[in-house]
Amino acid sequence: MAVKDSQDSLIIRTHDLTRRFGELVAVDRLNLEVARGEIFGLVGPDGAGKTTTLRLLCGLLDPTEGEAWVAGHDVARAADAVKDRIGYMAQRFGLYDDLTVQENMRFYADLFGLSGVKRDELTARLLKMTRMEPFLKRPAGKLSGGMKQKLALMCTLLHHPMILFLDEPTNGVDPVSRRDFWAILYELVQEGVTIFVTTAYLDEAERCNRVGLMHKGRLIRCDSPDLLKKQVEEPCYEVEGADRGRVRDFLQGCEGVVSVEPCGSTLHLFLDPSRTSVLTLTQRLDDRGLGPVHFREIVPSLEDIFIALIRKAGG
Repeated sequence: MAVKDSQDSLIIRTHDLTRRFGELVAVDRLNLEVARGEIFGLVGPDGAGKTTTLRLLCGLLDPTEGEAWVAGHDVARAADAVKDRIGYMAQRFGLYDDLTVQENMRFYADLFGLSGVKRDELTARLLKMTRMEPFLKRPAGKLSGGMKQKLALMCTLLHHPMILFLDEPTNGVDPVSRRDFWAILYELVQEGVTIFVTTAYLDEAERCNRVGLMHKGRLIRCDSPDLLKKQVEEPCYEVEGADRGRVRDFLQGCEGVVSVEPCGSTLHLFLDPSRTSVLTLTQRLDDRGLGPVHFREIVPSLEDIFIALIRKAGG
């Protein structure tokens, strides 16, 4: 039975959602709210619990503890009602390589009970949206990685889902195809679809309305990308030195250094001003024969923030 949410704007809500596999706690007391019509990104490294969270929300896994509601339905008690309202695109979507783009779409349309004029109209609209019309007769096995993801997305959209769950949809896809894929997602949001996407790409997280940072099964922060960047109190510096590796190894052992990570040819460093300073670190590096080293304060990226939060959490 559908349950009217206490906040009509919410389309996904969890309370202490937990999933264990033996001794492993894959999702640990997750409390999350997602509003209708937003793009929500769940971000974290491999093993953080992102895919398990998605499978719990889609009714593909039963929780060990806690509850989840999707589109007004308790996922554990009304899994079929939830599945009627969502689209789920796994990391390895079940395309048939020997079938053409058109044949794959017709196969999934049949699964959803879609036929005739309605099927043809929706197929034509999806092909135009994804710019896949020229490849209608091409076997799926001969598509590029980006085209396969577009085809998988079209098949997922054939039954007009209210919510689209995407598990690392652009993993291994080239940058141009990633950009095109996100353009399609923005168009879907304009049509009222809610997007819940997992990704390990922090630059993609910047495209989301809100982002949940997940680590070792726990949600460590959740906010808009801009507000997340303001939630780390420590200043961030770009560090340049002749021997980046030795400079990093030395700084990692210095008191007051929260995190120091490679970024291109430089390092990005967060420090605790109450325990150290740029002047102190510069002097210590000079004393060890690692100078000259230059520090420049910068606005941290979302990736910088995530790494710093993990380090502060002891991860």
